[in-house]
Amino acid sequence: MSIDQAFNASIEYYDDWMKKALPNYDDLFGTALQIIPFQPQAPIRVLDLGAGTGLFASHVLGKYPQASFVLYDIADKMLDVARQRFSQYPAQFEYQVGDYRHLQPGQTFDLVISSLSIHHLSDPEKAGLFSNIYTLLREPGVFINVDQVRGETETLSRLYWGHWLEQVRRSGAPEEQIQASIERRTTYDHDASLADQVAWLKAAGFINVDCVYKNYFVGVFLAMKG
Repeated sequence: MSIDQAFNASIEYYDDWMKKALPNYDDLFGTALQIIPFQPQAPIRVLDLGAGTGLFASHVLGKYPQASFVLYDIADKMLDVARQRFSQYPAQFEYQVGDYRHLQPGQTFDLVISSLSIHHLSDPEKAGLFSNIYTLLREPGVFINVDQVRGETETLSRLYWGHWLEQVRRSGAPEEQIQASIERRTTYDHDASLADQVAWLKAAGFINVDCVYKNYFVGVFLAMKG
């Protein structure tokens, strides 16, 4: 099964699953919103990479009602859910089905966001994508990435994995969904360390780079242009 097929198969429960499966979901996305430096009424242009059903974009829209968005994802059925979510805002949303490893120059953005997606790339692909994102951003511009973090040691990796399993089972998620997530993680995930991700962002040209919040295996990364 390809990665787009795997995620298309999860659309019926994906949003609810994300809120159960992410440690401190509200803190993660609350922090991501807090560090966006633009004024709430600013008509910012936003690119959401691996947008899925539009969860992250919906949080940004709540704070920036004048923003316009391009939602980019390889899974077409996930974007169909996003279209329904944002059906009341046809002038503010565009949808592109495609592989963001092959982003083309052209449009520019004030803000690029991504959540729980870039860890599917290989390490060289991650570094290349960060460079492409830097090119697409206006100056000043901001990239915010909510993504998985590999433990620096095997002991830490086991700690992260055990905490995740304990939390998601305590949340009441069906075992079928848990096993499907485990299969996706073991098949498609290529987590990188916090240090490597920060280093690749700096090498791409970003300044003020940091992981501003981290809860076990998930972090909120901030990177600024200009």
